[in-house]
Amino acid sequence: MSQPRSSHAALAARLRDAYHAGAVPPLRDGLDPGDGEGAYAVQALNTEFWTGEGRRIAGRKIGLTAKAVQAQLGVDQPDFGVLFDDMAIADGGVLPASRVLQPKAEAEVAFILGADIDDPEISRDAVERAVAYAVAAIEIVDSRIADWKITFADTVADNGSSAFFVLGETRKKLDGLDLYTCGMALELNGAVASLGAGAACLGHPLNAATWLARKLAANGDPLRAGDVVLTGALGPMIAIKTGDSMRAAIGGLGQVSFTMQDGR
Repeated sequence: MSQPRSSHAALAARLRDAYHAGAVPPLRDGLDPGDGEGAYAVQALNTEFWTGEGRRIAGRKIGLTAKAVQAQLGVDQPDFGVLFDDMAIADGGVLPASRVLQPKAEAEVAFILGADIDDPEISRDAVERAVAYAVAAIEIVDSRIADWKITFADTVADNGSSAFFVLGETRKKLDGLDLYTCGMALELNGAVASLGAGAACLGHPLNAATWLARKLAANGDPLRAGDVVLTGALGPMIAIKTGDSMRAAIGGLGQVSFTMQDGR
């Protein structure tokens, strides 16, 4: 006899518990690998739970912006997760090792919005006008799914495999900024570990931001002025461990860094 399928609420609770109790197996008992609708429902339940606990939404992250990763997971579009203000680490600051399970780091272009975006058919040019600043960023991704054995549904339900993020201190207007050919170098303990360029992010970071803006506006949950948008990795992610230092440099945007250490 087959086991009963777990409800979205049960899956949401399982993922919340995993932050403290440890990673769990893939969510096959409640989500088929390509069930985006169900996965976003699970994500929304946890977002509602966490905001009810007092966490404040600071923006969104975009994932699966690389075509190779989309092909690996059998999807043809990116995904998104929610950024909370307590996920931010100061530039040059510390990621407490006790707060992550199986972390990886990736360098990204972040946008800070200067205006609300509530048009589900907004153009890329209009998104560009809504961006106040671009900033070099490192996203620390993590998975509550054991051994990163994720499908599209797993990562979406797990808040886009999000964990923490670091924003650089240099803010740049988009005028005259080349975010297409800009190079990225991500260093692990002083040695180059990942290389990439702006074009690796869905062809351009603004393409990713436009996809997100349209998606959220259509869902009735639009991006707001002041939101941080992590637009997606510019190169391969790098697994990190306690004692590691990460530094990213992105052409035109400067540098950003953090260290992973013991403690909370």
